[in-house]
Amino acid sequence: MPFSQHYSFEELSTAVDQLHVYGVPPKLYVSQDTYLYKLLLSYAPTLPLKVYTLAARHNLSDLAVATSSHLLSFNLSNLTEETAEAIGSEYLRRLFFLHMGRLDALKRLLSSPPNSHTPTADCNVKDLTRAWALASVYLAWDLRPEHLHTHIKELSVQWSHVKCTI
Repeated sequence: MPFSQHYSFEELSTAVDQLHVYGVPPKLYVSQDTYLYKLLLSYAPTLPLKVYTLAARHNLSDLAVATSSHLLSFNLSNLTEETAEAIGSEYLRRLFFLHMGRLDALKRLLSSPPNSHTPTADCNVKDLTRAWALASVYLAWDLRPEHLHTHIKELSVQWSHVKCTI
C-alpha cells in the first residue's frame, strides 16, 4: 500500500523535523533518490508553501528548487511574518528573486515589438509598433502573475468566441 495513504504532510513534516533529535541529518533521508523526498514532493502542487518551508528549514535545496515552481502564482505579499521567519533569509531571498526575475523577463519579452514588415494600405508598421509599446507598458506597469493568468484566461475565452468558420 502506498505510504502516502497512511501519513499526512503534517505528520511527515514533524518526522523530518525530529530527525535531528536522533542525530540523523535530514539531508541523508530526504535526497532526490529517496522515497521520502518523492513523497514530500508529491505534496508540492497542493501545499507548496509548506513543502518549501520544510525544505528551507532543513536546507534541503533540491526539494526547495523542485517545489519553487509551484509557488510562481503565490502572491508574496500574502506571506506571513511567521512563515517568512520559518523559511529563513536565504530561501526567502531565493523565492523573491525567482518572482522578480520572472517578472523582469516577462517585461523584457513584452517590450520587444513584433517583427515588422513593409507598410501596406491596411497596416502601418509604425502605428502597430506604437500600439504594441503602449499595450506592453500598460501590462508591465501592474504586472503580477495572478493578473497575467487571469488576463490570459479572459483572452482565451474571448478568442474562443471569435467566429472561426465561413
